[in-house]
Amino acid sequence: MSYVTPKDFVTKMIDAGEAKVFMATRDTLIRAFMAGAILALAAAFAVTVTVQTGQPIVGALLFPVGFCLLYLLGFDLLTGVFTLVPLALFDRRRGVTVRGMLRNWGLVFIGNFAGAFTVAVMMAVIFTYAFSLPPNEVGQAIGSIGEGRTVGYADHGAAGMLTLFLRAVLCNWMVSTGVVAAMMSTSVSGKVIAMWMPILLFFYMGFEHSIVNMFLFPSGLLLGGDFSVGDYLVWNEVPTVLGNLVGGVTFVGLTLYATHARTAAPRTPAPLVRETIVAPADTATVGSR
Repeated sequence: MSYVTPKDFVTKMIDAGEAKVFMATRDTLIRAFMAGAILALAAAFAVTVTVQTGQPIVGALLFPVGFCLLYLLGFDLLTGVFTLVPLALFDRRRGVTVRGMLRNWGLVFIGNFAGAFTVAVMMAVIFTYAFSLPPNEVGQAIGSIGEGRTVGYADHGAAGMLTLFLRAVLCNWMVSTGVVAAMMSTSVSGKVIAMWMPILLFFYMGFEHSIVNMFLFPSGLLLGGDFSVGDYLVWNEVPTVLGNLVGGVTFVGLTLYATHARTAAPRTPAPLVRETIVAPADTATVGSR
């Protein structure tokens, strides 16, 4: 069978986190760059399909193709390392330190942003014929997404910030579940099916993914979206990164680690007490003697 039990795939999660801490800087950056670029292309694809069909569910159904490709190619997303790398620290793997974890996160962030921004510039050129024309229909849609998910949150103040943060938490709950789900199977088809479900859910529900936003918001700015770089950072990217971190570590990494890698001691059954039954004296017999 291609199914991998939770106890075994949690061990694989810890091993993966440890390997990422010690990965060379060059390899970390290359893998992160490609992951950001592929996910950005998938986001552009999903928005294009949604605009052309008028059916958001169609775009959401097709978006996971990017996530599946980048995972199968061995590339790294910030949302994934948020979940995996801390497990190696919790498990006290030799040489794994907080500094090493933060180094990995920083490099992956830089690589993801560089990849997503590269695709954002390319797609902005395509949507405008090298900025010689106004954005086409898809470009206009991307610009409106950027406005709605920055100044749209800002209009609601603290309530908007809380909503943004919780959408980011729920996002990486699902995305990291997709990362883990790929470890549940040893077959390519099993990995793809398992990854597809939670990624479809997060995209259709409009949750906030820090790497997808690294494409959508720079694209929106390039395409004339009515918001600023400051709006993007304060009212989206920074809270989204923090929410993604909380969602991945808390609801995926720690929960699986706590119950499958560090299981609680089983309850000791209570000793069996046998009741001694004393038969009553036979009074009739005693009286006759």
